[in-house]
Amino acid sequence: MTPMELVNLAIEAREHAYCPYSGFAVGAALLTKGGKVYQGANIENVSFGPTNCAERTAFFTAVFEGEREFEAIAIVGGKAGEPVKELCAPCGVCRQVIREFCDDDFKIYLSKGDGTYFESNLINMLPFSFSKSNLGD
Repeated sequence: MTPMELVNLAIEAREHAYCPYSGFAVGAALLTKGGKVYQGANIENVSFGPTNCAERTAFFTAVFEGEREFEAIAIVGGKAGEPVKELCAPCGVCRQVIREFCDDDFKIYLSKGDGTYFESNLINMLPFSFSKSNLGD
């Protein structure tokens, strides 16, 4: 799967966002090493604390279904009802969830939805991260 194919699946997932409070819709498409894709969208709650980001929705669904090896994620976001115009990076909580299941070289694609994308990896998105190795494994 190409990065843009994954980005397009994230754009598709964004259409399922439930964001009546922020008006900010995010979609994610998570690619497993086996080639399966899990999509996610942000799901808000009036008290905001229980809100779940698109990235975590995709990861939690994949992990629930038994997946543990991941290759890449594409993330898009922006004002609901409008085309994506700016890059949308994962929040700190999502970066830590990604760290739980992924290695430093896990690919992260961000796109404005214009046919281009920015590519990074987990170590650049979350330097000096806390991981299982900090527990003395």
